[in-house]
Order: sequence, then structure tokens, then C-alpha cells
Amino acid sequence: MASARDRVLDAYETLLIEHGAAAVTLDAVAAAASVSKGGLLYHFASKDALAGGLLDRLRERSAADAQAIRTAPDGAVAYYVRTSAPGGGVQGGMTRTYLAVLRLADNTVSGQAARDTLAAVDADAYAALRDELDDPLLAWLAQLVGDGLYLRTLTGTPLPSGLGVEDLLERMRRFLAAGNG
Repeated sequence: MASARDRVLDAYETLLIEHGAAAVTLDAVAAAASVSKGGLLYHFASKDALAGGLLDRLRERSAADAQAIRTAPDGAVAYYVRTSAPGGGVQGGMTRTYLAVLRLADNTVSGQAARDTLAAVDADAYAALRDELDDPLLAWLAQLVGDGLYLRTLTGTPLPSGLGVEDLLERMRRFLAAGNG
């Protein structure tokens, strides 16, 4: 069972995704998390603290994902592309947290902190890909492919008919082998 703190963060994510940062109040988060407002304030003393908790959650999930990228049996690029694609199953709820933080990035109050956190998440993934790929441009290219797939995941856009992630990976392997050799 999730802790009260996690329920609050889960509720905050949901409200951000469904209604945007401007519409989210502490009362609404407490109600959605099934905790009293005092219970919410025990964990997060303000709306800024709540946003900070969400950013911490994304950084934690990103660090775990970067470690998974580095230790993936089939390699960093394959892991990054597969888990970025629709249905790829990024572990630990990172997709929802990332999407919620994107909603915060548009907010004038917590927007800069959210953008800084998103940049750190991006840097984590790039560094993990660089561990596998010697060429920084190829690592960035692999990241951009994964990011494009991740955008499809976030927006619910399916892959083109008749094309799959394994087809993409096969072509990328050949391309990367030619450029990373």
C-alpha cells in the first residue's frame, strides 16, 4: 500500500495532467489523495514544497532509469528506444511523473525549477547512452530517436502502420555500427 506521501504525489500528478498547474489547489490534492489538508501539509508545507516533491520524484525515477539504461542486457540504445516507444513500459511510473512535470514547466511559479529538472533528466539519459556510444553525436541521435518515440507515448500517438520498434532498432544498429566503429 502506498504511503500518504506517495498518494499525495500520485494525486498531484493526476491533477496536473488532467487540469494543469493553474487549476491545482492544495485542497484538491488532499481530496484526490484521500488525506486531510493537515495530512498533506505534514508532508508538503506549501504548493512550492509539493512541486519540489514532484521534481525530486522525477529525479529519483530518472536516476533509476539511467542505471537501467546502463545495465540493460541488450545495450543502452536498445533499452532507451524500447522503453521510450508506446507500450514500452518505462519503469517506476516515470512516464506519468514526466508528463506532470511538463505541465509544471508551463507554470510561471515553478516553471524554471521544472525546466531545470527536465534538463537534468535529459542529461542523465544522454550520459547513460554515452557510456555505450563513443561518438557524442551518435549518442545524441539515439536519444532524439528515443525522445520522439517518448513523445508518441506521452500523446498516445501510435507507431506508423507496419513499422515496429525492432525494425527501427535493427536499422539503428547498422547505422550506429558504421558510425561508432
